[in-house]
Amino acid sequence: MTLDRIAEKVRAGERLDIEDGVVLFTTKDLLRVGVLANEVRERMHGDRTYFNRNMHINTTNVCYASCMFCSFARLEEGKPGAYTMSLDEAWGRLRAQDGNFLSEIHIVNGLHTGLPFDYYEELLRGLKRIRPEIHLKCFTAVEIHFFAEKFGMSYRQVLERLRAAGLDSLPGGGAEIFAARYRKKVCADKVDAEGWLQVHREWHRMGGKSNATMLYGMIETPEERADHLLRLRALQDETGGLQTFIPLAFHNEGNPLRKLPEPTGFDNLRVYAASRLLLDNVPHIKAYWIMVGEKIAQVAQSFGVDDVDGTVLEERIYHMAGAETPQGLTRKELVRLIKDAGRVPVERDTLYNVIWEEGQSVPERYSGVGANAGAIHLPVAS
Repeated sequence: MTLDRIAEKVRAGERLDIEDGVVLFTTKDLLRVGVLANEVRERMHGDRTYFNRNMHINTTNVCYASCMFCSFARLEEGKPGAYTMSLDEAWGRLRAQDGNFLSEIHIVNGLHTGLPFDYYEELLRGLKRIRPEIHLKCFTAVEIHFFAEKFGMSYRQVLERLRAAGLDSLPGGGAEIFAARYRKKVCADKVDAEGWLQVHREWHRMGGKSNATMLYGMIETPEERADHLLRLRALQDETGGLQTFIPLAFHNEGNPLRKLPEPTGFDNLRVYAASRLLLDNVPHIKAYWIMVGEKIAQVAQSFGVDDVDGTVLEERIYHMAGAETPQGLTRKELVRLIKDAGRVPVERDTLYNVIWEEGQSVPERYSGVGANAGAIHLPVAS
C-alpha cells in the first residue's frame, strides 16, 4: 500500500484498513499525509477550530494500579505526594471561580480503594449545587470498571447512579493502547480493552456521549496503533456516541519509563493526521495543548485537528509527568492561538453547541470576568 493509493481511497470515500494505518504511522512524507488529513478536516469543519472554558479537578491521586507510564498516582495514602481532597476542598475549586464563566468540569482520579461510592456521588451533587448549569465530564472507563468491581454493581448500575448525581458525559482516558501485549507490559492491573469499550458502549446505549484517547510513544507498534483506532471506529459504527478523539503523547518524567524518549514533534503531527484519516466517523480530533504545547497545537490545526481543548485550569496529571506548558490559558490566549494558525475560533460547550464564533459578540451570560478566565493558580492539595 502506498500513499498514492491511500489518497485515492480517502478522496473516493473508501475506508482505510489496518495496512493503510501502518503506512500512515510509518511514512516519512509527513507533509503529504498532513495535506490529506487537512482536506478531510476542512471538508468536515471548514476553517473552524473549537475550544471551551473548562477546569480540571483531580480529587485524589491515590491509586492501587501501578501503570508504568503514570507519574500522577501514588499507591497509598501517606506516601510522599499522595493526596485526597475532602468534598469541601473539591467544591472549593469551583467556588474559587465565582464570576468566571466555565462550561465544563473534567474529573479524573486515581483508583482509591478507601473511598466509598457516595464520595463520588456527593462530589457531583455538590458541584451541581454550586453551578447547576455546568457540564460534568467525569471518570474514565477505568474508574467506572473499578467502581463496578469494588462496589458489586454492573457498569449500567454505576453509570445510572452517577448520572442521577449529575454526570453528563465520560472523558476518554484509560484507553492507552488496546493490544493485549502492550497492556500486559505497562498497565496489567487496569481494565482490559474489552472492558473499556464496554463501559463506553453501555454509556452510549443510555444516550450519553463520550470521548476516546490513545496514549502513544512508548512500546506500541504501528500495527497496534492502527488496530486501536479501528476498534474505536467499530465502536462508533455501532453506537455513534464518540464525540472527540484525543491522541495523548507519552511524557517520561517521574515514572519507571523515564529512559524512553518522548515522541517527537514529527510523530505528534503524524499521529494527528493518521487519526483524522482512519477515524472517518468520529467528528472531532483534539490537540491537547497541555501535553504537546501551544506551538504544536497550532501546527496540528493543519494536520487534521479541529479542537485545541480549553482553558484547562489546574491540570495535574501531565504536569506531574514533566509537562512544561502553563497551568491554564486565558480565553484571549486560546483565541489568539487559533487565529494565528489561520483558523476561525469557535467557543463551544462540551457537546459542541456553539457559544461564540469569531466575528460575533460574546453573549452577555458568557461574558464578564469569565470572558478572560484562564491561568488562575490554585493551592495544591496536600
